[in-house]
Amino acid sequence: MLPSLLLPLVGVLFVGGFSARSYLWAALGVAGTVVFAIIRWATFTYEIVGDRLETKRSLISRSVRTIPLERIRGVDVSTPPMHRLLGLAVLKIDTGASGGDEEAELDGVTLQEAERLRAVLLRRTARPETHAPDLAGPGERVIIGVPRRWLLYGPLSGAYLLTPFALAGGAIGLTFQWGDDLGLDQDAAWSAGEWLWDHPYLLLVAVLLLVLAMPFVGGVMYAVFNWDFQLKRRDGYLVAERGLINRRSVSLESARVRGYEIVDGLAERWAGVVRAWAIVTGLGDSETRGQLLPDVPRVVAYQVTADAIGPYRAPLRPHPPVARNRRLFRAVFPWAVLSLVSAVALLATGTVLWWFLLVPSLLLAAVGVPLGLDRYASLGHGYDGVRLAVRSGSLRRSQAVIERRAVVGWRLRQTWFQRRAGVLTLIAGVGAGKGGYSAIDMSEAQGAGFPAEVTPEWLAPFLTSRTPPTP
Repeated sequence: MLPSLLLPLVGVLFVGGFSARSYLWAALGVAGTVVFAIIRWATFTYEIVGDRLETKRSLISRSVRTIPLERIRGVDVSTPPMHRLLGLAVLKIDTGASGGDEEAELDGVTLQEAERLRAVLLRRTARPETHAPDLAGPGERVIIGVPRRWLLYGPLSGAYLLTPFALAGGAIGLTFQWGDDLGLDQDAAWSAGEWLWDHPYLLLVAVLLLVLAMPFVGGVMYAVFNWDFQLKRRDGYLVAERGLINRRSVSLESARVRGYEIVDGLAERWAGVVRAWAIVTGLGDSETRGQLLPDVPRVVAYQVTADAIGPYRAPLRPHPPVARNRRLFRAVFPWAVLSLVSAVALLATGTVLWWFLLVPSLLLAAVGVPLGLDRYASLGHGYDGVRLAVRSGSLRRSQAVIERRAVVGWRLRQTWFQRRAGVLTLIAGVGAGKGGYSAIDMSEAQGAGFPAEVTPEWLAPFLTSRTPPTP
């Protein structure tokens, strides 16, 4: 708990002017935190009783939380810097409960105890499923260890590119918050703002430096979080381990994995790299806990997902040409209208400011053509007899591969514009992941035929024709 007190203690010292009284308050804060932490540690116990885990806390009021072992979806073990220094770990139990109200966390157990508890809590070996590759094999096998040179792909994901601006914003916020203690009053802030206004090139240079720092700082942050990424199969579980400062290990029960999602952006697509997440039933926080792969070459991602979960062996079927027209219209028409309005206003008024609206809108309209074509090329759906796949998006293209047994329902959605165009959106309801995955702008024939192909037994009673009685 002490590292979390660093900023408040510095604030107390600044507010108190580093006087004897401020040091006294800081010392009292540290002592009170230590005492409180010791009391919490002494009044917290955990125990595995039969088929359930019980945690008890009796600091002020006594509380007992019981978690059936059969509801445990995963066990995460992480080692933040202070814990690693002391040989400790944080063990978090995921039950897939909404909002995480029924999750338990054991903060401060030894590494040996964390590994022992992980083995005990996950002792139920996953049952092998049809078409699932070697899910319940004993022992541990490394599926892939991501080479460190592939961490150079990190800036392409864009996940941490805004880190320099966040750091700069935080520094400015702290300066204003502690401005009086640092000798910077409101008049000084206004003077600094006026000086920057009189020297706009310096502000422009600062922004350019932050922009140039984006890929470097973003790449460093990406490497810190995904350092030494390993995906393993251990006793019926998929285990993903990663992290440089905070080493984290996430376990996903293979029997509950229903598919995977492969994602790439424009920059990643040009470089031929993708990311992958697992689609798991009852998994909270799937964006982080379900990660199977960071940025890796596309061929490697398909090999790993096929080995860990199962391959998809059918081409994606294209969507009708009207879907392309809809994407071109939405990508070009708004900017074309804005360009026309700007051009008319420029001719009518002669105001130079209209150029600042006309030129960007023309550029965006021109960029909309390849963007619309790429969005159409990204559309697709397919079925190989075991798994179905749907794909869409351009700036963030996502292909979801789902096992047929995971589909629990179908939903057809058609807006007014889609009805006019003769297309629709088909949503495959899945009791895992996002809950539903969409095939956008299919033809009406495809929307009727695809569910009948994937789940024919559902539709057969409604498609049986009757022979009319002879008169």
